[in-house]
Amino acid sequence: MNRKKLPVGIQTFREIREDDCYYVDKTAFALRMIREGKAYFLSRPRRFGKSLFLDTLAELFAGNEPLFRGLYCHDKWDWSIQYPVIRVSFAEGVMENRAGLDARIGNILAENERRLGVASGKGGIPDRFIALIQAAEARFGQRAVILVDEYDKPILDNLTNPELASEMRDGLRNLYSVIKGQDAHIKFALLTGVSRFSKVNIFSGLNNLSDITLDAEYSNICGYTDADVDAVFAPELEGLDRDNIRHWYNGYNWRGEAVYNPFDLLLLFQKREFRSFWFETGTPTFLVDMLTERQVYLPSLLGLESTSELLSAFEIGDISTEALMFQSGYLTLAHEKNLDDNILFTLTYPNREVRGALTGNILGRWIGNPQKAVQSRFALYEALKANDFTRIREIFFSLYASIPYHWYVNNRIGEFEGYYASVFYATFAAQGMNIIPEDVSNQGRLDMAVKFNGQVYLFEFKVVEDKAEGKAIQQIREKGYADKYQALNQPIHLIGVEFSKEKRNVAGFAVESLEESS
Repeated sequence: MNRKKLPVGIQTFREIREDDCYYVDKTAFALRMIREGKAYFLSRPRRFGKSLFLDTLAELFAGNEPLFRGLYCHDKWDWSIQYPVIRVSFAEGVMENRAGLDARIGNILAENERRLGVASGKGGIPDRFIALIQAAEARFGQRAVILVDEYDKPILDNLTNPELASEMRDGLRNLYSVIKGQDAHIKFALLTGVSRFSKVNIFSGLNNLSDITLDAEYSNICGYTDADVDAVFAPELEGLDRDNIRHWYNGYNWRGEAVYNPFDLLLLFQKREFRSFWFETGTPTFLVDMLTERQVYLPSLLGLESTSELLSAFEIGDISTEALMFQSGYLTLAHEKNLDDNILFTLTYPNREVRGALTGNILGRWIGNPQKAVQSRFALYEALKANDFTRIREIFFSLYASIPYHWYVNNRIGEFEGYYASVFYATFAAQGMNIIPEDVSNQGRLDMAVKFNGQVYLFEFKVVEDKAEGKAIQQIREKGYADKYQALNQPIHLIGVEFSKEKRNVAGFAVESLEESS
């Protein structure tokens, strides 16, 4: 099989096609959108292919037929028509004040005026945008196409400063509100971004946008499906474990077929090693800050339940944990339940990369010592592989003991009881182990189950005043938490962990190993 060029970092459709790069054909989605509607909104995490899809649309509407030869849309599109395409992107740079945003918008409008060959409009931003749309229609004899990339980035870049973020929102509304009023002069519009801010607050009446973020038929409009990987990238799969590729990078879901992040797969094929490529491109400082401030019990993130309304509720100063983590790509849809036409979604980590990298990042932050966190993770892996429970206790005792006193004083996170269990859980999760937090049985809820190396480890956590009381492992026995795992015919280990409030460390670590079922 012939190998092609990997389009790493390339978001330009023309370059991908002319340089004979690998390309996953998304033109069927483009035709469906154009045929069935007019104005759309799409939210996807960063580096998910939104910019490339917009560029594909731009070339399609511009009538650049040679670029589409061999693709789905080629014999289904009228190439004799050229539409004026107005492009708006806030992907580059960071705007630090409203004046900077207005200047950027002015430059964007000027670039579109130059490219489309129309005179510069007069007046403020709304009047100039209106003039651009109408002049483009007059010159081309076709209504304008408006494509907006990273519509929300000026707000997201300033979320830690709500006052400035609000100013950015108002500046963007000054631009986007024009789209509704110019409906008669617009052929098609698509706005994309990471977040889903309220239409009322940012689009000022632009209620004709069709939000396809959670439409099952558009679930894989961005990203690669398993079939895409096997068909398009077949020459790159040799020498790589196909199941491991799925485990590491597949799993993002918006009510349809699960997909891979393209950025991850392209770098995997280039580097030929499994790493957290997507996560490493941007540490989610704001996300970790929020989880810390809200004292989130980390095991509870796996299995959060929410509605589409709550997942869409992303407002300055009022952002739910579920909405932020879902929209930014750190949680995804696991399954849904229909309760009298009310849809309830259950969230989960999409894959090993996100679970391991995010929990590892949080672990380093929550103990105030990233290097110690890394050392503990790898030491835990080796100790668990050898079933060296004495060593496992030593690892965690050393981990908690390494947290300096002033860190507790300066960070409220250490005050809540779930902190100790969260650190314990994150040490396992960051190493990519198969974990079931808050495992439910008909007898109750076990704090954590770990399946590793053909064995099962059942953990129960308790916080005690000072000395170990033995209640944690006693609860595992009395509740029969091991019963549901007997059928696996694997060794089962019951582990009761007790944390001392006074000493801020492990006070008890009791282990019982059950005989393997015959």
